[in-house]
Amino acid sequence: MRVRGFGELEAVVMDRIWDRAAATTVREIFDEVSEHRELAYTTVMSTMDNLYRKGWLAREKTGKAFSYWPTLTREEHSARLMRDAFEGGGRTDLVMAHFVEQISDEESASLRAALQRLAAGDTG
Repeated sequence: MRVRGFGELEAVVMDRIWDRAAATTVREIFDEVSEHRELAYTTVMSTMDNLYRKGWLAREKTGKAFSYWPTLTREEHSARLMRDAFEGGGRTDLVMAHFVEQISDEESASLRAALQRLAAGDTG
């Protein structure tokens, strides 16, 4: 099963990495994930290497192991998925209209505020 553009284990690993404030190792992610599911250390290592090769993670050698960190924030990744949905979902105006119909009042207010910030030239 694919989740948010990742395979199932990739999504679990990315969620764990995004929840961290600093770079992490395979061992740290393995220790967390293996508390909830049975899998081999090498499976987590291969998954993180795959995410690195796909460009989702960056890494550097720290002693004998690699330290990994995400190349995009969770929010940047979500925005990319939204962009992909708009591009591949048919008529963009209709996709956008259906999207806006489904969001909550709070989400609508956040969208309006973001558009106002962008119109004012504030990208933060």
